[in-house]
Amino acid sequence: MEGKILVSTAYLPPVEYFTLISQADEVLIESEENYLKQSYRNRCYILSAHGPQLLTVPVYQGSLHKTPIKDIRIDYSKRWQQVHLRAIISSYSSSPYFQFYFENIEKIISGKIDFLLDLNMELIQSILKMLKMEIKLTYTTYFVPVRTDENDFRYKITPKEKSQFLSKKYIQVFDNGTGFIRGLSVLDLIFNKGPEAVDYL
Repeated sequence: MEGKILVSTAYLPPVEYFTLISQADEVLIESEENYLKQSYRNRCYILSAHGPQLLTVPVYQGSLHKTPIKDIRIDYSKRWQQVHLRAIISSYSSSPYFQFYFENIEKIISGKIDFLLDLNMELIQSILKMLKMEIKLTYTTYFVPVRTDENDFRYKITPKEKSQFLSKKYIQVFDNGTGFIRGLSVLDLIFNKGPEAVDYL
């Protein structure tokens, strides 16, 4: 897989996800694995005035047991879209580049996309355009068991473990005295650094 990496799908992924993508010639997104709860597949962290805030896309509970990620449907009975958009606005409306990028994110989240995989892909492609990155994205067509391949990152980026990834520091909207906060959605970087965001990957 030289020049090609394998990653999981992710909702508004963390900065390290896009750092990996930026270093690849081609990206395979896992679509055949069974859905994994409490992962970045349906959640992300943004930085609020009170610290990191978790945003989760609800999915139908009945579809969780050994169901391929490609078949996971979003649960629109919960008002998650309004909650996420309000949270993003509250956190980043005062950031330098919010007005230039929020509209595209808002449009995608406000839509009614049935499947989690499709929602994530639209957001990732939109973010790649913001970063002016041209990377070929394709889905896997069959599941390959976890391996030690250095280009297999499907289960290496997880909110359950502290990331070993050390991104460059930049000025964040909220500095509550705890220092630079890592592990946040790439939105934090884009809203704060704009066209320079790609240089921080």
